[in-house]
Amino acid sequence: MLALHEECLTRRYLLDRLTENYGFYIEYHPKPIKGDWNGSGMHANFSNGAMRDVGGKELFDNICEAFGKNIQKHMAVYGAHNEERLTGLHETQSIDQFSYGVSDRGASIRVPATVPTDGWVGRLEDRRPASNGDPYKIGAVIISTTKSAC
Repeated sequence: MLALHEECLTRRYLLDRLTENYGFYIEYHPKPIKGDWNGSGMHANFSNGAMRDVGGKELFDNICEAFGKNIQKHMAVYGAHNEERLTGLHETQSIDQFSYGVSDRGASIRVPATVPTDGWVGRLEDRRPASNGDPYKIGAVIISTTKSAC
């Protein structure tokens, strides 16, 4: 299961179709206004059967470590100008670094607090995709990396 906020994707599609009828364009740039703020991201919540049904800290660590070994592969499809957003400030990790942690909103991958309390079953949240990323390419690379670790 990969959840890239499906309702947001539908809204994005409808908004694009509606605005093009009136000659408008929606800017999805992750940092459309420069300055000291966190920018706009598209977090990807994901899990597979092993994560939901079998679980275990070792499985979650293996998956996160696989993501850490593939930073460039992921950044290549996570959206243009993402380096302006992923600075290491404002609850983001630097674009060229990788970290993960339980309830760590500043990590590349956040392990929800419920995962360890539920016996290490559940999902992960990749906080790196930019608001202008292609959700299908993002989903494909997340699936590929997750499968390589399981």
